[in-house]
Amino acid sequence: MRNVRLVLLIVLFPAMAWSQTHAEDQSSPSERPEQSPAAQSSLAPAPPSDDGAASASDQSPNQDKKQDQSQPQQTKRMLWVVPNFAAVSANTQLPPLSTRDKFVLAWHDSFDYSSFVWTGVIAAQSLGLDSDPELGGGIAGYGRYYWRAFVDQVSGTYFTEAIIPALTREDPRYYTMGHGGFFRRTGYALSRVVLTKTDSGSTTFNWSEVGGNALEAGLSTAYYPPQERDFSQTAINWATQIESAALNNIAKEFWPDVRRKLFHRK
Repeated sequence: MRNVRLVLLIVLFPAMAWSQTHAEDQSSPSERPEQSPAAQSSLAPAPPSDDGAASASDQSPNQDKKQDQSQPQQTKRMLWVVPNFAAVSANTQLPPLSTRDKFVLAWHDSFDYSSFVWTGVIAAQSLGLDSDPELGGGIAGYGRYYWRAFVDQVSGTYFTEAIIPALTREDPRYYTMGHGGFFRRTGYALSRVVLTKTDSGSTTFNWSEVGGNALEAGLSTAYYPPQERDFSQTAINWATQIESAALNNIAKEFWPDVRRKLFHRK
């Protein structure tokens, strides 16, 4: 799913910069609220929905959460298609996720309908470029590319959103900054690759993202051809996943602004 968001980022990047600059011209520093700390109660992740702001009723019927509705809100999807289930609106109080909640979140991100479609696109591209000649061509070759790409996506999601966060007690969600200049917010989004919130609300090294992607890269050596199993190829795979995570964060950070400015949605 990160490849989908990468395409989304490339398409919407000019709009991100424009919307942020336009918003700064119309606001003053005193109007920019700070983020609130996380509350200490359980939360069940929201089931997928096509669009709309992530309200308390969307995510959990008993959720204790506060939002500043003056800020543009995150939605369950970007452009009504790309899953955005792990994004949290700016200035929002959220209780921590339980271990079960983290696995439910990973399930939604892994098996959303768009995951199957995008995996098909990636598999077709790899087949067309003959990325792994050992996998062959034709329908049989396409099938080999497809299931490997799908396992890559699912394992990466579960490692970064469920398994490692459960062990390290980290929060796999992205907490939108929502205020400040374009470069400040971009820097914040990039920093979330190596920094994240814990379940208790403090900040820690992002073992979920860094370590989880390393585990995904290592696991892929078990089902790719021998020529793709050396250390250098595994390192490239890991670096690619980290780069994708960084671009994904930028897309999440500015999506509420793009949605408000381009589609006139509050």
